[in-house]
Amino acid sequence: MDEIHTQGILIAETLQEKLMSHKHFWLVATHCGDPNAAFFLVFPFTYFISRRTGVTVLWVAALSEWLNLVLKWMLFGERPFWWIGESRLFVNNEPNVQQFSATCETGPGSPSGHAMVTGAVWWVVVSSLGSFLYSRTHSVALSALPYLFYVLMLMVVGISRIFILAHFPHQVVAGSVTGLILGVILSHRVPDGRPLLFYFTSSMGLLISALIFHAGLKQLGLDLSWSTALAKKWCSHAEWIRLDSTPISSLCRDCGILLGLGLAQYWKPRGWSLPWAPRALCVAFVSMALYHVNRLPLPVRPQVLFYILYFVKFAIVPQVVMVLVPGLVHLLTRKKKND
Repeated sequence: MDEIHTQGILIAETLQEKLMSHKHFWLVATHCGDPNAAFFLVFPFTYFISRRTGVTVLWVAALSEWLNLVLKWMLFGERPFWWIGESRLFVNNEPNVQQFSATCETGPGSPSGHAMVTGAVWWVVVSSLGSFLYSRTHSVALSALPYLFYVLMLMVVGISRIFILAHFPHQVVAGSVTGLILGVILSHRVPDGRPLLFYFTSSMGLLISALIFHAGLKQLGLDLSWSTALAKKWCSHAEWIRLDSTPISSLCRDCGILLGLGLAQYWKPRGWSLPWAPRALCVAFVSMALYHVNRLPLPVRPQVLFYILYFVKFAIVPQVVMVLVPGLVHLLTRKKKND
């Protein structure tokens, strides 16, 4: 693997040399590929266009990130920003690369979670859009445009992850391919309209099974904190190490989202039926609400409290998008019409 990793560092060095003048674009691209973007951006916008597509996006995003976490625990992938120092292969020939605020993630690197979640979630979006365009126009060329956007999106997110030293190229490719496969499979198996018990057991099942798997690996003598220690050791700025980038945070995020999805469908089983103009208003209100939800400051000590509140924070997201804001807009627009 040393040869593969070395070539990956050389590719990252070349990308930084050629693309550094556009670094802000690549930093935005890497944030667009973050699983948080699937929950806070892609889900709300798609939900108010097509309820089923929005629910599918949420379901696929949660399951694909959970599976990515399990794969990372199994594959023990290195990350470029710490491998450069740990490998000791560059003592006399230090690569001309730099880190960024989004570089220092604490989990293992393989496969890329950004690429995997992006591949899964955006497959749901573009396949739905492609089918819609073909049903309206019967044009193969026009309906193929979303898929071209999909390939471009994966390439941009993948390059951004290599550019900031968060992943090696082979990890990005593995994440993208796995995400595509998951998107195709999971998009046809969406538990829309299932009872709350199903979502509760799914959420707790993923949480407990991941924790049991984690405990089992520790019993086998595998130190699953190795990546966090290396991230803290080699990150150029200590403040770039964030608790919400840890594997357990990802687990809490996914399980919270699934429970929140179940609660939202329990409170309002088929959602609010709104015309297009109120839906646009919902998007505006939801964007403002989720902006503040995302920025909620959580205490980092004790860590158990942080993880509990992080779980609750993401359980709130579907309530805001599917129940609270549409209900408020429905109430306001109905009153206006009656007046």
